[in-house]
Amino acid sequence: MKSNSPYFDTEQLKRFPPSPGVYIMKNEAGKILYVGKAKNLKNRVKQYFAAGGDGREMVPYLTAQVAEIDTIVVSSEKEALILENNLIKKHRPKYNALLKDDKTYFSLMINHKHRWPMIRVARFKGKAPPGNLYFGPYTHGYAARQTLELLRTLFPLRQCSDRELMCRTRPCILYDMKRCVAPCVEKCTKEDYDARVKEVINFLRGRDKGIRKKLKTEMEKAAEALEFEKADRIFQTLQYIEQTLEKQQVEKAGTADLDVIGIYREGNNAALAQLLFREGKLIGSNDHLFTHNAQEDGELLSSFLLQQYGEQEELPDEIVLPLEVSKTLEALLKVKLNPAKRGNKRALLEMAYANAEAKFKREANMQEQMLLAMEETLHLTNYPERIECFDNSNISGTEPVSAMVVFSAGEKDSKSYRKYKIKHAAPSDDYGMLKEVLMRRYKRAKEEDNLPDLLVIDGGKGHLNIALDVLSSLDVSTIDVIGVAKEEGRHDRGMTAEQIYLPGEKIPLILKSNSPILFLLQQIRDEAHRFAITFQRLRRGKKSLASALDTLPGIGPVKKQRLLRHFGSWKRILEASPEEWSLVQGITKKDIETLLAARSPSTNDK
Repeated sequence: MKSNSPYFDTEQLKRFPPSPGVYIMKNEAGKILYVGKAKNLKNRVKQYFAAGGDGREMVPYLTAQVAEIDTIVVSSEKEALILENNLIKKHRPKYNALLKDDKTYFSLMINHKHRWPMIRVARFKGKAPPGNLYFGPYTHGYAARQTLELLRTLFPLRQCSDRELMCRTRPCILYDMKRCVAPCVEKCTKEDYDARVKEVINFLRGRDKGIRKKLKTEMEKAAEALEFEKADRIFQTLQYIEQTLEKQQVEKAGTADLDVIGIYREGNNAALAQLLFREGKLIGSNDHLFTHNAQEDGELLSSFLLQQYGEQEELPDEIVLPLEVSKTLEALLKVKLNPAKRGNKRALLEMAYANAEAKFKREANMQEQMLLAMEETLHLTNYPERIECFDNSNISGTEPVSAMVVFSAGEKDSKSYRKYKIKHAAPSDDYGMLKEVLMRRYKRAKEEDNLPDLLVIDGGKGHLNIALDVLSSLDVSTIDVIGVAKEEGRHDRGMTAEQIYLPGEKIPLILKSNSPILFLLQQIRDEAHRFAITFQRLRRGKKSLASALDTLPGIGPVKKQRLLRHFGSWKRILEASPEEWSLVQGITKKDIETLLAARSPSTNDK
């Protein structure tokens, strides 16, 4: 038996014990590369160095680096499983599957210990922080936000921050929209609110039958009372619940609490999907990607089960697996491990396999990750799905305008851009211009139920306070607001940093120059500035054009508008031929002579 490693003598294998235990492969520097378990250490390790290896693509790369193999003999397979798991967690070998604790999870969080709990999407790494209830994890943030939107429709709990909750003296717009029961001003009792929170928790645990029955009763009562709009709203909600929950293989999962695990592999890399069924409902999923993995699927699965469920307090009734594992592992975990080969559970495995394959082939959604990081870094109450930004513009105190740009899911939404002519504020009054345009925009947005998640103001603390005052006067409390301004008085190589002003914070936040969050905010602010300047120049150009036409005798307001509509600009009017002028309604021979005179060099030079 020859080794492809220049460091390891395979003659040593003859002296390995034929006992159960754990083997530890190390490289020349003594670094642990791989940890494995075996019922018979001698036979198992020999397989790595047999002719052609054992068929796994990664094994030749592994054995080529092996310089030393240590063994630890134990008395049973159970002890070998426990020891292998502990060693993998401690040494984090390169070629073992390891559940990384830096993985980002999306869950729905309820701060149930608060006097007035609220529900929101939470993102965390490793284990969930203590003190709150978490439901999930969800495959990605979008799935969690979809469920959150459904819950906010069904259960009108508060959505505002703790600071807003304490400061309010009257209900916000969500109360009028029946999206909040206004605990901020005690429009509901503590008992009633707690009952709603309990309903949310039951719903997330898959116990939604009672809620649907209650909604159907309310719909029937509304129909009997001829309140057809209300009945239709309830019907739409019921349909949404059906679409969200009923299409989740309920009939295949039965009524038990199941976890279903699927594995998809390509070469040395594997993806593992974990579907979570509670009371027959698919309430969430979790997936893991393992690269440079030298384990067989059975070893990978055993390692995952020990790491995932070994210290878990609440276990499902059953874990459905794509292949058989040892009975020792089942006894150790104290949960039924079912290698389903046929029937309904096999169909669930196919679903898990499809999820694992999708995870493997799916590129990470970097834009979503960045927006979630923005929510966390800027302490926002909402996920910033829709961001609006305003900028004012005037040149030499003339033609003051404002412009709004919109970014949806981190991308420009140019169809939603808006232009505003300043009607009342003086051109030199930047605060007044901002107040006027914000009042106009959000008064209408409130009426149309078209409020953004985040408002970005181009300016410092003063501009931020103007925006907060406007929203407060309109009873709009669901929008996060920040100000973005250049830092003043910097002398280090002429560079200036961006300052992020947050409500209630005296000191602005300064992000690193290479921060993707900062880059997006700058992109939004610069786009607002570009759009405002373009609109201002257009307005000034039209005014200049109108002034030029006003000087032409016989060309009144009606003819002027017709010429502008037909040709689009003063330049094109002058470049047109007399035949083209005559096509415009109302233009006479005398008007054509006037236009010819305006086009002459002497006129153009003036």
